Amino acid sequence: MTENYIDKDILFIVKSEIRLKILTELSEKPQTIREIVDNTNMIYSSVSNNMNKLEYKNHVIKENRVYSVNPMTKIYFNQLMEFKKSIDVIQNYNSLWYKHDITYLNIGLIEDITKLYQSKLIETNPIDIYKTHNNIKRQLKNSRNVKGVLPYIHPEYPKLIENILKNNGSVELIMEKDIYKGLVSQMDEKLKRKSMREGRLKINIIKENLEIYLLICDDAMNLGLFRNDGSYDQNRILNSSSDEAMNWAASLFDNIKEKVI
Repeated sequence: MTENYIDKDILFIVKSEIRLKILTELSEKPQTIREIVDNTNMIYSSVSNNMNKLEYKNHVIKENRVYSVNPMTKIYFNQLMEFKKSIDVIQNYNSLWYKHDITYLNIGLIEDITKLYQSKLIETNPIDIYKTHNNIKRQLKNSRNVKGVLPYIHPEYPKLIENILKNNGSVELIMEKDIYKGLVSQMDEKLKRKSMREGRLKINIIKENLEIYLLICDDAMNLGLFRNDGSYDQNRILNSSSDEAMNWAASLFDNIKEKVI
């Protein structure tokens, strides 16, 4: 296929919401027109008409009334859906990205931004100004294993971290030296030493200014960004419990950790 032909074919697909829905259904498994109608509640005649167009352009293959997606069509349909998901991640969480510093996100993480598709943006409001912190606090209370990149220490963090360690959990943090001093000065010395000796408390000191917030708990990840003026935006965090987002966050943590070593 030539590049121009592919462009025209993609345009043919995206110009119709019905065709997009049909291909989405068929990407899951081969189906009859009736099965697609039952699954989507679309009108039978509309599905049939668009299916004929897709078959005419060789996007779908018919065998005994069952339709399947042409392998080549499936490849660039999946790419199209990934691109759409990228746009959705940017638009849906625009207040997180707009006028915020994303320099800690390398090219690989940006290319994998669709892994954050199932996230939710938690934002404070005049009625609940502690909404973001309370969400983090709840996760820390219910977690046994935590990894974090902390550009600041909330007054409640030392006790929350202590409780994780008291319950034989593990904590690994990346922070600047001054932040580290502020944290350990508020922790029980014996518990801190014991946990470090057992490898359950690991703190990595980074020399450069840390301008990103990341917290990975047992069941969710949380991402916070700095504004372009250098101030941390405590009013919003991106939260997700999906496996893809958790893996994305783990990669971000490892990338930042490499700057420590």
